Amino acid sequence: MQFTDSNPQNTPVNTLVIGAGSWGTALAIAAAQTGPVLLWSRHADQAEAINRQRHNPKYLQEITFPESLQATADKKAAIAFLQHGPDGSADISSPALIIFALPVKAMRQSIQAWLPLFKEAGLEHVPYVWTCKGFEEETALLPHEVIADVAPDSKQPNGVLSGPTFAKEVAQGLPVAITVAGLDPIVGERVIQAIHHKQTRVYYSKDIIGVEVGGAMKNVIALACGISDGLVLGNNARAALITRGLYEIRRLGLAMGGQAETFSGLTGLGDLVLTSTGDLSRNRQVGLALAKGQRLDEILATGLTAEGVRCARAALARANNLGVEMPITEVVCDILFNDVNSLESVAKLLAREVKSEDA
Repeated sequence: MQFTDSNPQNTPVNTLVIGAGSWGTALAIAAAQTGPVLLWSRHADQAEAINRQRHNPKYLQEITFPESLQATADKKAAIAFLQHGPDGSADISSPALIIFALPVKAMRQSIQAWLPLFKEAGLEHVPYVWTCKGFEEETALLPHEVIADVAPDSKQPNGVLSGPTFAKEVAQGLPVAITVAGLDPIVGERVIQAIHHKQTRVYYSKDIIGVEVGGAMKNVIALACGISDGLVLGNNARAALITRGLYEIRRLGLAMGGQAETFSGLTGLGDLVLTSTGDLSRNRQVGLALAKGQRLDEILATGLTAEGVRCARAALARANNLGVEMPITEVVCDILFNDVNSLESVAKLLAREVKSEDA
């Protein structure tokens, strides 16, 4: 798609990042390379420490913040930043972007809290994107479906930002390619204006469903790969899980209305390979721990959390409702929630009837 230049003077984008975790911090740092950024934290002491120490004391502590990045815990200050910029000189028509860098479990409440504030402030024209990957546990809804459920009448342009990324590498300024998906082209244009630069490439798609399914399900397959590696089943087994996992992701995505080509792109194959093989992957780390015999509650008690754990059961429920077969996801759910031994589960997976490769 060829974008129109909605920012012909290359005016810096005022970017508000909601959520000061590792991914919110990384995106704030990336966006601060091209324009002013305000990082919103729900903890006042964290925001104060960021401004004073010039780094996030809780996440990615080793990364120094650029001067164009400030933090706040004040929602009124966040709204004023979108309206008038960091120094109060911009007007309400100046280019701005909102990034919700929050886990799936926090999206419903956050959208309910923030969208009315944007509307009241006359900011409904400002596009927003979310970065969470998964299905909501209680409803088995994807993030865009949660938003539609919470704010069915909202006309504010929105989309999802996803792809093969580790927060630490983005914060370090290492090369990365990501996808933004939204039905309104302004979403893609604004994200590109805000964070696309020599080390960060942004690609645009309209396939919100495909991008979200790929982002959600790669975490589940990464858990399976971690379990396989923890059992020392070898590189061949991992390659088989990634390949068959991609078929599984594609089947579910197509059944939900996604586009086939999305699953061979950055948010499909790319994100799956990264999360299933990279040492920085929390989902892979949880799988490794499970294979060593640790209980899930013990793993989570250490602070190691992974979106794949939260969404696996919901994803399987959604697949069952659609009549989509998900053997790898079933095995992961057995290990996570049914106290089934990892080796027994792998044996169950390998004992499945022989089928053609495209099945």
